Amino acid sequence: MMTTKYKRTVANDFCFGRGSMSHHVVRRLRPHLFHAFRRAQPVRVFSHAPPLAQSKKSREVTHDYEKRVAQLEAHKPLADCYPRAPLGLTWPTSSGEEPNLSSAEDLHYLAGALEKGETLRENGMDRPVSFAGRIRAVRTAGSKLVFIDLACDDASLQMVVQLDQLKDVTPRQFKDATRVIRKGDWYLVTGWPHRTERGEPSVLATELPTMLSPSLHQIPETLEDPETRARSRHVDMLVNPASIQPLLVRHHITHRLREYFNENHFVEVSTPIITAGAGGAVARPFETEATELQGQTLNLRIAPELWLKRLVVGGMRRVYEIGPAFRNEGVDATHNPEFTICEFYEAFATLDNLMFRTEYLLGELHSHINACGQPFPYGPESPATLSGVPNLDLNLKGPYPRLEFLPTLQNQIRPHRLPDLTSPTALDDLLTLFQTLNRPLPANPTLPRLLDTLSATYLEPLCQSPTFLIHPPALLSPLAKTLTCPTTGQAIAARAELLIAGREYANMYEEENSPFAQRAKLEQQLAFRAVDREGDGRLQVDERYLEALEWGLPPTGGWGCGVDRLVMLFSGREKLADCLAFGSLRHVAGGGGAGEK
Repeated sequence: MMTTKYKRTVANDFCFGRGSMSHHVVRRLRPHLFHAFRRAQPVRVFSHAPPLAQSKKSREVTHDYEKRVAQLEAHKPLADCYPRAPLGLTWPTSSGEEPNLSSAEDLHYLAGALEKGETLRENGMDRPVSFAGRIRAVRTAGSKLVFIDLACDDASLQMVVQLDQLKDVTPRQFKDATRVIRKGDWYLVTGWPHRTERGEPSVLATELPTMLSPSLHQIPETLEDPETRARSRHVDMLVNPASIQPLLVRHHITHRLREYFNENHFVEVSTPIITAGAGGAVARPFETEATELQGQTLNLRIAPELWLKRLVVGGMRRVYEIGPAFRNEGVDATHNPEFTICEFYEAFATLDNLMFRTEYLLGELHSHINACGQPFPYGPESPATLSGVPNLDLNLKGPYPRLEFLPTLQNQIRPHRLPDLTSPTALDDLLTLFQTLNRPLPANPTLPRLLDTLSATYLEPLCQSPTFLIHPPALLSPLAKTLTCPTTGQAIAARAELLIAGREYANMYEEENSPFAQRAKLEQQLAFRAVDREGDGRLQVDERYLEALEWGLPPTGGWGCGVDRLVMLFSGREKLADCLAFGSLRHVAGGGGAGEK
């Protein structure tokens, strides 16, 4: 932000220290990725990318690539096309020289105060300013004047390069330097803040623009194919800047989550990602083997839950973690084998406390995202400003409705009745109920799978606005405390799921802290796993976790939320792949994405 003192001393002591510069170079575009490119010029045919071990001579290249490289070589050695960043551009040097890389905000503030046709040097400014960015457009006006649109801080700034304003530059040098400038190149331009006769804030160059990194391929005019966009995200970002928005939404969500937890005296921790055995959820883990531990099967964690509760046992009363989890399962519009999860654990928190925190936190995130989407006060947007954030037609402030699992389900299937889930005939009774309801059975039916299917059919569609689905049957939540439902008399869990539009966003419960009750619940879960074959296939309880409980876990509330789902919600995306920096596992691994539709 500009302060009053800058307005008073803008010509003499304005300090430029903002801005950023990327050195990423688009190397090759594979033909099977870019078949959907459409541009004003004839479409190029892309060659197949060679193996890494293939020699440079045998590497096929596109005609455009060859022409571009030849053009650059004719201008100067290729090594000179990739210089180091000029000294003192963004940080003070060892000699104390102030940085001189400016931002779009700086230019719009400085040039905005000028009269049309005026240049700031005429008012006594002590030195030119520099801007670095990617070329968006080049316009030639005769043999001695070139206009360059430079992408700088998410804004397009106009650079005026005029021969008679450049010191010791001949017409031949001017022509040779400007003819190689192309859309997509990274350049550094130095000059005076200037306002054109048409009133456009600009930079009047004092020297020839400096090439920092050329683009060896033409940037397509359009790129629409979802597969191409996800598998070559860097090109997608160049052609479709809106694809960056979910990444910015993710940045703001994780930033606000950390702020909230830190403000409420939680401690952020990092727990192991590679583990021996996978617990904390029912899922098939990825397996690997460490060189140091040959013969021992290791897993990528499916959740940090059991590790975090160990820390509570150790005396850390409020802990949280935001990090990756891995489940070796399917890829679809809302699932990916690698995802980001946020979990917190709080000693003495009840289910009501957890639901209240959820309502408050979701409302805070909504307000924060909306605030970040407001226009930047000086015109151009900052790199983290969110544009085009959808206006969610949801009440995220709370309180949210609460649906009791069993009473609501019983009401939905009336006049039929749910069986006693603790009865020895409960499985057969549920199978008969499915037949009566004319509902298809899930594969390898168990009590948990049948109840999950009933929930997906009759309960989740009721949760379009933010809704807590609370107190599911105890056998669905082996890590949660068990209660007795006052309405049905069934064993239920002290658990709640937050659903929006029928989709789960957060899961929370009061943790089972008795090692005796926990062992019994885990053994019951293993009996179900023997039938449905879910999980890691190891039909044994986690003895290390049970041993940790023997040291005393206080009454504790635990909470987990998929960060990727939050990004989908706040960015208005329907596919999880659109909210991941490089798409789903199918895109990262190079496979097709048909399963994500």
